[in-house]
Amino acid sequence: MENIQHKYVDVRGLKLHVAEIGTGPAVVFLHGFPEIWYSWRHQMVAVAGAGFRAIAPDYRGYGLSQQPPEPEKTTFRDLVDDLLALLDLFGIPKVFVVGKDLGGRPAYHFALLYPQRVSGVITLGVPFVLAGPQPFPLQSFPKGFYMFRWQEPGRAEKDFGRFDVKTVVKNIYILFSGSELPAAREDQEIMDLVHPSTPLPPWFSEDDLANYANLYENSGFRTPLQVPYRAWQEDYGVSDLQVKVPALLIMGEKDYVYKFPGMAEYITTGKVKDYVPDLEITYVPEGTHFVQEQFPDQVNQLIITFLKKHI
Repeated sequence: MENIQHKYVDVRGLKLHVAEIGTGPAVVFLHGFPEIWYSWRHQMVAVAGAGFRAIAPDYRGYGLSQQPPEPEKTTFRDLVDDLLALLDLFGIPKVFVVGKDLGGRPAYHFALLYPQRVSGVITLGVPFVLAGPQPFPLQSFPKGFYMFRWQEPGRAEKDFGRFDVKTVVKNIYILFSGSELPAAREDQEIMDLVHPSTPLPPWFSEDDLANYANLYENSGFRTPLQVPYRAWQEDYGVSDLQVKVPALLIMGEKDYVYKFPGMAEYITTGKVKDYVPDLEITYVPEGTHFVQEQFPDQVNQLIITFLKKHI
């Protein structure tokens, strides 16, 4: 990991932090929440070793990237436009896009808008889903579901504000590593779901936690709460919602997202292929929401195999 290089680049009026390693066909990694470029450390080194150029930006307002002037106005389309500007700046005509969690949405959004710039899309933990109004029945989710809570302006800020940044990141990692939907009772907030004595997942070290905490201490949570949570209703802005490039979904069978009402059926029945016809689906039996950190060797091999197949 020490060979990963770091730089700041001017993208659409903001200085974005970019981690990079390797040479060859480009692979851009788009992180989730509460993740950052660092969540791709294992994959970046592996794909670079396989002959690819790995690029992992921190989104605007995340980690070491500059905050936008009005974080509460940030959109998913901003992430897509930032990616396009970054590729143009680097002179990269075509790219593989790998997205985890919230990163799956701009990955597919970019492929819908600019299919000629995309060699393939890989998503981890989240398939292609329709944007705009929630594609899964809201009434089927628990009332205290974390996404509902964090969509309320000020609620997560008040909840998180009771703790230091390191504890907030730790609690979210523990929650999201479980296989059940994170939901609070009416008399609870989401942070209350994790007992202070709960240990970190065995594959996530104190050093890893410190790295994440340092990056989120720099950025705070204003932009991360806006995108994805408060911008979730945003539309793709295209009429043709069929993805025209090859794609791979890596899904942990113990990922809590798999428990979203209707999600397992959407994937297993092949309904998702109505939108992504050229889609491979691979399951990791013990995989959780952070499958790329939990089982890096297995995920690395899946990614590299797909990249070499579609280069």
